[in-house]
Amino acid sequence: MLTATTKYSDEELVTAIRSGKNVNEAILYLYQQYSGSTSSFIASKGGSMQDGEDMFQETVVAFINIVKAGNFRKEATIKTFLNSIAKNIWFNEIRKRQSTGNRERIFEDNREIIEDDISHHIADLEKKQHFRSLLNKMGEDCRKLLLLFYYEELSMKELVEHLPYENEQVVRNKKYKCLKQLTTIVHANPLIKSGLK
Repeated sequence: MLTATTKYSDEELVTAIRSGKNVNEAILYLYQQYSGSTSSFIASKGGSMQDGEDMFQETVVAFINIVKAGNFRKEATIKTFLNSIAKNIWFNEIRKRQSTGNRERIFEDNREIIEDDISHHIADLEKKQHFRSLLNKMGEDCRKLLLLFYYEELSMKELVEHLPYENEQVVRNKKYKCLKQLTTIVHANPLIKSGLK
């Protein structure tokens, strides 16, 4: 029986995983022996301690699947193989984060411009008494948020206290989506749109 306090050969670990016997002990041994090197690699590439833990978990899962599928080749040691898997997973994660970061930057760069433009429409709508009729065409969440923001003039912090949102950033994101929805309604209604001119 494998125990986490004994040193095991690569062949013994592979056998334990393939057979399904003592697999928990085999996984524990992998963690004890190799998680440190993976975490160090992740840290050297800009990752956090949590990233290192997450990446090693994914690495172990991938390794187990490879072994069970009979695709592990003994030309490489388990340590080398795990490091290779971890590198691939981490570099894929970096690409994914960069892509997400670019989308978020584009979103943030354009959000203020869009919100300013929509806010001008809202100012006109309020003067022409169209605002409430427009809000009635929206869902309850957006209607309540925009009423509190534009009529009650509540701050983002105050909105968090009045609405079921976790923080100010969530409120900002929701407000942005509601304003986009409002603009869509305006452009879909010729009478209201002409009243803004």
